Amino acid sequence: MQRNAVRQVLPGIVMLTALLAGCTGGGGTGTTTDSKAGGGTPVAAPPGKYRSLPSPCKAVDGKRLRAMLPAAATLTSPQRDQLYAGAADTSYDGDRRVGCRWKAQTPEETRLLSVGFERVVSYDRATSSDDAKTRQVYERRLTDAHLPAPVPPSGPTPGASATTPAPGTAPSGAPAPGTAAQPATTAQPATAPPATAPAPGTPATGAPAPSATPTPPELGSRVLDGLGDAAFVEDRLSAAGSAAQARTVRIVFRTANVIVTVEYSVQPALPGGVPSSAETQEEARQVAQALVERFND
Repeated sequence: MQRNAVRQVLPGIVMLTALLAGCTGGGGTGTTTDSKAGGGTPVAAPPGKYRSLPSPCKAVDGKRLRAMLPAAATLTSPQRDQLYAGAADTSYDGDRRVGCRWKAQTPEETRLLSVGFERVVSYDRATSSDDAKTRQVYERRLTDAHLPAPVPPSGPTPGASATTPAPGTAPSGAPAPGTAAQPATTAQPATAPPATAPAPGTPATGAPAPSATPTPPELGSRVLDGLGDAAFVEDRLSAAGSAAQARTVRIVFRTANVIVTVEYSVQPALPGGVPSSAETQEEARQVAQALVERFND
């Protein structure tokens, strides 16, 4: 009787074992999907190229500083050293924002120079990289300067050519077939009035009158090419009045995840003299170009 009971229990155990194996076996679908959980998590963008910033007061070459900021002859040697050493801006995070300023004053004029570095960091690199965030900051500054974003140059569509007339159609300006070409009408010269000799000491008619020294051209604010990844210049001239007019040129450029600002100001001591737009911009641009090369090293 015990043998009969065992025979009745064994088939049930075998069937239960088979069912369990079917639910947990490697060919099932229960655990495969779970192993892929989290596979759709976005990959964060790598950090920007630059992780730190150079020392701003040592970023400009000493020879260039002396050329842009001539010192007064009355300064002592320690005073000259202090002038060209610059004064660092207050910074609470030297890896994010730093700057330096220089000031030179002579009896003829006052000159100011400043450089500033800002390293832009994206706090959500899953949606925006450091470089993309830097472009956004730069474009806001471009807008604040009331300058348009650069537009790609437009030109003729590649492969486009001049319109070819249909077969049998005379080109524009050509006479129709069977029509004799009309000779061009020759304009008759107008009778010129007799020349009148000028009175002694009187300049000849049509001779250019002597003029004063031409005013140097104003280059103005604009987008710059060939300076970092993107750049623009602001050129501001103070209003004319009792005080001498000061010209301030500010160049802003972007390189990878860093934005650099160079500002150069020249103010004559006496009214009447206006600092040259071309010269002031060129000196500021030379500083900016040297800083681009410094970052590329």
